[in-house]
Amino acid sequence: MIDINLLKYPIGKFQKPDNISFDNLKEAIEEIKSLPKYLEETVKALSEEQLETQYRPGGWSVRQVVHHCADSHMNAIIRFKLALTEKNPTIKPYDEAAWANLNDNKLPIEISIGILKNIHFKWGTILDQMTELEFSRTYFHPESQKSVPLAEVTLMYCWHGKHHLAHIQALIMRENW
Repeated sequence: MIDINLLKYPIGKFQKPDNISFDNLKEAIEEIKSLPKYLEETVKALSEEQLETQYRPGGWSVRQVVHHCADSHMNAIIRFKLALTEKNPTIKPYDEAAWANLNDNKLPIEISIGILKNIHFKWGTILDQMTELEFSRTYFHPESQKSVPLAEVTLMYCWHGKHHLAHIQALIMRENW
């Protein structure tokens, strides 16, 4: 029997380090920039039936996970730009589960892979040029009721991409695809 927590969090839950070094950020930036390539390589050989398979009982299908990554990372770059151009802006949360059930999540995954490639190219360009001071800029998240520095957000989105990639990779391994 497989542990449901392992299915939910194959790489563990996000844990913010006490101190975030510039080296931590550079490593996270490279991971963020590479995510679309890793994701595309992971899903390219999957059949339509496999794309409709849930990565865990009650979880999203592989197709929904890919589309979710595009949705989430579109929001991420907007949040970064807001924080870089405004003083501690309040971001807009969204219902990820409701978004995952909208009709655009039935589109071919290549649509969202393309979105991710372009977003991550733009986002990587921004991240590569950010200064230490810019990484200390914040946005206010109304759900957690706290201001979050972009350094922490960078690490969290690095984790987010690897987290969902691991969902798909673990499913492929379990199913011997």
